[in-house]
Amino acid sequence: MKEISLASLIILLFTGVAMKQTNSRQAEYPKALQMVFDAHGGIDAWKSYGALTFGIEKEDEIEMNYVNLWDRKDRIDGKNFSMGYDGEQIWLKAGEDYKGNATFYHNLMFYFYAMPFVLGDEGINYSEAEALEYEGKSYPGVKISYNQGVGASDLDEYILYYDPETYQMAWLGYTATYYSKARKKNFNKIRYHNWTKVGDILLPQSISWFKVEEGKLMEPRNTVNFTDLKLSKEPHLDSRFEMPEGAKVAE
Repeated sequence: MKEISLASLIILLFTGVAMKQTNSRQAEYPKALQMVFDAHGGIDAWKSYGALTFGIEKEDEIEMNYVNLWDRKDRIDGKNFSMGYDGEQIWLKAGEDYKGNATFYHNLMFYFYAMPFVLGDEGINYSEAEALEYEGKSYPGVKISYNQGVGASDLDEYILYYDPETYQMAWLGYTATYYSKARKKNFNKIRYHNWTKVGDILLPQSISWFKVEEGKLMEPRNTVNFTDLKLSKEPHLDSRFEMPEGAKVAE
């Protein structure tokens, strides 16, 4: 019998726990959302991966993102900054002229990029939403809200809109309440397109924010392109997320 390394044993144990949690959650997902998950490779397959890596194309750089999917430790390396979450605290390493908010930004793009699967997390409530109409096509919606104390802002709400023929995710509606701390009625809209297979999972190569006027979708406002996409069964080493020398705990 071949020996199993400690690292492999830990991965097997974490995978087993994740699969049990996934099976218990599946009964709670609306049928439509479960079909969306299936159209993107399946929630079981997603939960079997330990790490995600992706880059965001900026004007003069690639902003690299690293996330451990089981404990959600994360790190971003940009041209003039690094930030991350080590499992206990959020840290930032940047010059004094850096104006960003690490507490807000360190995992922001991960949640947009890892749709629809992050909508299968714990502490989420589901309900049916009014369909989105665009260019003569109707996209049914599933509304998402959070239990109190879940996430950085539990007043945030999302609506996942899907193609009724393929069940692939097509749009995301969302409210941002991190700064206002107040529930909002108007939803921002993102179009998801250029899906590509990474491992067993469909992930977007680009997403586009649309202008919305009086609730009506207008033209695209800006597009974010993703590159260097990678899913791996083993998580990144914890050392990747440790606060580096010269960094400070984010406020």
